[in-house]
Amino acid sequence: MAKRFKRVHVEISNICNVQCSFCPIVERPKEIMDELQYQRILDQLVPLTDDICLHLMGEPLAHPKFEILMERSSLAGAQVQITTNGILIKRLGKMLLNQSSLRQINFSLQAFKDNFPERPVSDFLDPIIDFTLNCFKDRPDVYINYRLWNFGDKSFSENEEVLDYLEAKLNWGELNRNVEVAHIKSKKIFKDRKLYLHFDSRFDWPSENFPLRSEQGTCQGLRNHFGIHADGTVVPCCLDKEAVIKLGNAFEQSIEDILSSDRSLAIKNGFENGRLVEDLCKRCTFIKRFDSKL
Repeated sequence: MAKRFKRVHVEISNICNVQCSFCPIVERPKEIMDELQYQRILDQLVPLTDDICLHLMGEPLAHPKFEILMERSSLAGAQVQITTNGILIKRLGKMLLNQSSLRQINFSLQAFKDNFPERPVSDFLDPIIDFTLNCFKDRPDVYINYRLWNFGDKSFSENEEVLDYLEAKLNWGELNRNVEVAHIKSKKIFKDRKLYLHFDSRFDWPSENFPLRSEQGTCQGLRNHFGIHADGTVVPCCLDKEAVIKLGNAFEQSIEDILSSDRSLAIKNGFENGRLVEDLCKRCTFIKRFDSKL
C-alpha cells in the first residue's frame, strides 16, 4: 500500500553548533527530543511516510543520543534523510554507514564560509570527502547531496573555491557550473554513483510580521510532507520554524488524530483548492514558487 507522505521532517533538536546566514535564529526555547519520545513518533511514522528527515531547525548530528536514534530507526525499518553542516561527520561517519536506515545525507556546504571565513576549506571538506568515498565503497545505495543554497546571494562567488577543491579531490572532471534553479537544481557528478550537487536560491522564512501577500495559493504542506518539532508540536510545513501553526502535539496525541483534525483538514483542502486558510500562509513568500500549479 502506498504511503501517504513522501517525507516527514522530525526535528530531534533545535540546537545548532554554528549559526549560518541561511538559517534564521530560532526564537523557541531550546529543546532536545529524547529517545523514548522519538520512538513514540517513529512507530507512528513508519507506516505513514517514505522518508523521515531528521531536520527542521538545529543540527541533528549534535544530538547527544544521535547514534541511539539512528539505531532505533534501523530497527523500525525506517528510511532516514539527514541534513547536516558536516562539522561532526568525521566523528559519526563510520557509525552512519553501518545504519541500514540511512537513505540520504545532505551536506550544507555554504555553512563553513559563513562561520569560519579565515580557515582553509580543506579543514571542512576533507572529512566530507572521506565520508563520500567510504560511502561509494560500503554504501553505494545512499544518496549524497552537496548543497549550495546561496544562489543569487553575494556569497555565491565563494562557491568557486569549494567547487575547485571538490573537483580536484574527487577528480570528477570539468563540470558545467551554470545554474538555473528555476529549472534544474541538481547535477549528478558521476554516472554510476549517487552523488549530486544541489543548488537553490535563498528565501525568506515565513513570518507573521510579513505583509499580507495573497489569499490564493497552494503548498505541499500536509499533502506530501509535514513537520514535528523537538517538543512534539506538529506543523503543516517544514518552514514553520517557530511553530506558529500548531496542529497538536505528537507526544500527547496520535499523529493520525492530529492529521484528521478540523484545522489540518481545512489547511489541506484549502491548498488543494488554491485557497490559503492560515494567516502565516497568506504572508509566506516561498509559497509563490507553487503559483504555476494553481
